[in-house]
Amino acid sequence: MVNLPYGLLRAFLTPFLMILFRPKVTGLRNVPVNGPVIIASNHLSFSDSIFVPLVVPRKVTFLAKSEYFTSPGPKGLLKKLTFIALGQVPVDRSGGRRSEAALITGLKVLAQGNCLGIYPEGTRSPDGRLYKGRTGIARLAIESGAPIVPVAMFDTDKIQPSGKVIPKIMRVKMVFGEPIYLTGDSTDNQLLRDLTDNLMRKIQELSGQEYVDIYATRRKVELSEDE
Repeated sequence: MVNLPYGLLRAFLTPFLMILFRPKVTGLRNVPVNGPVIIASNHLSFSDSIFVPLVVPRKVTFLAKSEYFTSPGPKGLLKKLTFIALGQVPVDRSGGRRSEAALITGLKVLAQGNCLGIYPEGTRSPDGRLYKGRTGIARLAIESGAPIVPVAMFDTDKIQPSGKVIPKIMRVKMVFGEPIYLTGDSTDNQLLRDLTDNLMRKIQELSGQEYVDIYATRRKVELSEDE
């Protein structure tokens, strides 16, 4: 069931965003109309989390960084309310047991037959390229039985670059690929790695991005050290 803030915000924003950004969407029929499903997208911009729910007819629940819900002051409160209205769930993704808690949260969303949005790269691409995926998504898919629908976003890094609040008005494009079903032993780390790498190749085929076989977080550290 769609919560009231999410429903109201969607009803209010959809007409304006559809007119301003004129989404060009391919393959939306690949998203099941009911039952658990994982939307797995490349991640170029904060606005990805706006445009995906805008075009998917079902509510999409993203697992958002807990920091988005704990920022101080009026700006922090506004950010928190916005993320709640967007149907996002706060999780601590800093590793170890905290990552395990994020997986449990995702499994709960899927167990309720809902649509879960995940960025396998774990963070926004720092340079528009596609980075190595985190294996948690493969584990979620195996343990929940939910299909994964790979998604490619285009130009959202131009619409809203990192650090920019006001987006640039231009057309956004999205491509939804065919559902992928994963099976096997969810405790087999090598299997999870192989399945995740295959998923990233599917996303790369849809997006046409250059692939980089390191985590985006590592690349961001390298870039900060070069400054």
